[in-house]
Amino acid sequence: MSKFRNQHMKIFWDKLIDAHSDQPTTDASLSEKAALVGRLGLMTLGVGAGAYRVRAAMNKASRAMGIVCAADIGLLSIEYTCVSGNETCGNAISLSRTGVNTDKLNHLRAFVDEFERMADCISIQEAFKILDEIENSIPHYSAPLLGLAAAVACAAFTFLLGGGPVEMICAFFGAGVGNFVRKKLLDKRITLFANVALGVVAACLVYIGLVEAAEILFGISKVHQAGYICAMLFVIPGFPLITGGIDLAKLDLRSGSERILYALLIIFVATITGWLCAYAFKFLPGDFMVLELNPILEIFFRLLASFFAVVGFSLMFNSSFKMAIAAGVIGMIANVFRLELIDFANIPFAVAAFLAALLSGLLASATKKITGFPRLTITVPSIVIMVPGLFMYKGIYFLAMENVSEGALWLLKAALIVCSLSLGLIAARVFTDKNFRHNS
Repeated sequence: MSKFRNQHMKIFWDKLIDAHSDQPTTDASLSEKAALVGRLGLMTLGVGAGAYRVRAAMNKASRAMGIVCAADIGLLSIEYTCVSGNETCGNAISLSRTGVNTDKLNHLRAFVDEFERMADCISIQEAFKILDEIENSIPHYSAPLLGLAAAVACAAFTFLLGGGPVEMICAFFGAGVGNFVRKKLLDKRITLFANVALGVVAACLVYIGLVEAAEILFGISKVHQAGYICAMLFVIPGFPLITGGIDLAKLDLRSGSERILYALLIIFVATITGWLCAYAFKFLPGDFMVLELNPILEIFFRLLASFFAVVGFSLMFNSSFKMAIAAGVIGMIANVFRLELIDFANIPFAVAAFLAALLSGLLASATKKITGFPRLTITVPSIVIMVPGLFMYKGIYFLAMENVSEGALWLLKAALIVCSLSLGLIAARVFTDKNFRHNS
């Protein structure tokens, strides 16, 4: 017996259909069709897709079965009505928690595309069995491997932010332990605030411990405290920030605002926790030491670091290895393009972010034609490394230290960059997707 009572009661989908019927889905009852549409939408929502993609999946399945579906979609819930002739069936369904799983998203996309062609050949029961297989599929990576992915991503991210070998090594171990702890807490279904805070605490303590040990044993300068924030960047919620912006662009105001609020809650908890740890151990968010690198060598290292950072974050989203490599290549090109625009063309951070996200979106659309991977599974991991987690942390740090003007400046910079990233992806989608481009 469970040690705690589930706040969200489980829906037994198999009870909603005739398990002995072998008639095609097009001949099923409206309630059975509505159950299939609802479960498909809820599963798509549960793997991190925004309202636009969830609604598109529900609409495709509905059209294939000859019914009409109208849905109102949030971060955790869907209220929808299916209509067939003069008959209606309405349901309200919800998730207990949200997350990101790009591999399942890819399989759900493939199921929807196949279902459009096979709706009159398979039964409701067969369709539900396929969804069962997708829902119950085992994640590709265990907690230690996810810790390693975060370690690689954050170490590479540290270099891109200006850190050197010492900061990279400390961030590697800090992020690895932090994400391992967070994954274990998520497996135990520990609530959002607790798993974020404890994951950040673990990352921060490891980084602080390594820097302090290096100072005592090897006399390394305190200047390496500047990389402290890099160890906790694995919690920055790039997926809901970006998909929230895309939903707002399609006037899915409920979903967009809920996603952005969810992301802000994670950022607030993570940055406040990081500040408390820094305050306790007298760690200051200073500037990195300038690395004297040859410009050609610096570009090479930026390409390498961008690739590994994106691949690491992509694996944290349970992407297949091929999907992660595709995202890594796109992110490598787009991020170095952004950094070179800032360094050599003196273009403002926000403008460079917009152009890099636009490039990422265009490259992802071209890649989709070759690989078939959904754009979202490639574009979001490729621009997560552009989300200014360092700016966000500095903003909260200075506000907490009652330096309002400095804190507000850093937060404003962060907000402008995040908005620019979303706008860049939206622009790319407008250019390449006629369904997204038009109101309907």
